[in-house]
Amino acid sequence: MRSDAQHVAPVTPRARRRRTRVVLASAVAVALGGSAVYIATADAAETDVAGRLQAEAYSAQSGSGTETTSDTDGGRNVGWLGNGDWLRYDNVRIGSTVTARIASASSASGSVELRLGSATGTLLASFPVAKTGGWQKWVTETATVKQPPTGNQTLVAVMKSQENADFVNINWFTLGASPASSTSPTNPTSPAGGPSATPTTSTPATPSGNGWVTMDQAKWAKQLADFNAMTFRPITNNPVRVSEFNASCTVSHDKTDDPIVFPNMPGASHMHSFLGNDSTDAYSTTDTLLKNAGSSCKPLEDHSAYWIPTLYENGKAVEPHGVTVYYGSRLPDPSKTVPFPQGFRMIAGDAKRQVDTPKGAPGQFWCAGQGGETGRSTDGNWPVCAKTAELTFQLTFPDCWDGVHLDSPDHKSHVGPADAKGECSGKFPVAIPSISFVIGYPTSGSAAGFKLSSGNASSMHGDAFLAWNDDALGHRVKDCVVQHAKCNTAGTF
Repeated sequence: MRSDAQHVAPVTPRARRRRTRVVLASAVAVALGGSAVYIATADAAETDVAGRLQAEAYSAQSGSGTETTSDTDGGRNVGWLGNGDWLRYDNVRIGSTVTARIASASSASGSVELRLGSATGTLLASFPVAKTGGWQKWVTETATVKQPPTGNQTLVAVMKSQENADFVNINWFTLGASPASSTSPTNPTSPAGGPSATPTTSTPATPSGNGWVTMDQAKWAKQLADFNAMTFRPITNNPVRVSEFNASCTVSHDKTDDPIVFPNMPGASHMHSFLGNDSTDAYSTTDTLLKNAGSSCKPLEDHSAYWIPTLYENGKAVEPHGVTVYYGSRLPDPSKTVPFPQGFRMIAGDAKRQVDTPKGAPGQFWCAGQGGETGRSTDGNWPVCAKTAELTFQLTFPDCWDGVHLDSPDHKSHVGPADAKGECSGKFPVAIPSISFVIGYPTSGSAAGFKLSSGNASSMHGDAFLAWNDDALGHRVKDCVVQHAKCNTAGTF
């Protein structure tokens, strides 16, 4: 328990981290941390000390949270750091002497490593961590960088410990060199309205430095105008009146890459099973996806990349025999739905959520087919299916969008749920197709259960990096979703 008087909310470190995510999730109606990466900024209340890099001024992170600190400079510190968690700082300069301001109430010893470029990059320095007497009892550790790199760099602070428990808080670093032109991003501003059809200038879709990716409004206006000019395909064959079309996919390849969470960082992720665009890797961008024609999905006009954590049974990978990516709408009135802008990306699920999933718990794997579920794995977390059934999972993304951003720091905050009336409003005024992965695995399971590359069944998640041909996507949204008609993979009734 973090029970020292200077720490707010004396709860266990892991319990506090989960509570933080639940509170954030209630704001966007999905669990944040799909791949456990967030963007944050330094608190304005902290004393601005030359050469000091506030810990929460990271460009990206995995596994941490921030809290008010009672250290002498005030502001906030980064906490709930355990083995394997990391903080990334872009565009910094590194000298020969570096320091870290740390605190710990944990009996688990460990270290904070500073690595160059990525979490597995060259080790520059290491700070030992031992119990300091409390989570707000601060000490300054110093280390030497034998060969400091020159120029602006990406620096990653990696937590190392033999224990699974959180073991250290960090308030700030000093890097022993003149700061780069920009080490702290600015706070993102939540959009107040939807997309503009008549922007006066063109703003390219580029990261703003804090994880929010703003789209090119001129390109979006053209895409939207072309969509609005499309005429409806006449309804024939009396289709089921459900707003829906789909992409039919198989696994293309496996890779420990994630171009949404770990762009330009090959090997930084757990193993993923990739669907769709067969060129997808850590370096994938909207342009590379659109230029590559190869895909394991139909229709071929869909150049998008989709991926999920790899499933293992008895230590061997079990790939889905098929994944249907449904595009639909859960809104009572889907008539205002618009296509995704090029390069749109988002995540559903939480790779860091490691909890039990007994029968009846939300977010379940389930058994599809005759006979259904016949039992549970020994640990209770996985279904055992009849031999005539197979392991299945359905993952659903939100259907409302802020109308401004292609991506957000946690890859979720730019999308959200409908309001109480079933409409897209407030922070998320734009209706987009609701994507859903239906994943079928060619196995019935056993008492031994399974593991995901991200951990427990509760960590199931999915990523979508969208790159459709504009006409193909536009007509499907117009004919199938807006017109409230069930379409097939070809986009016809």
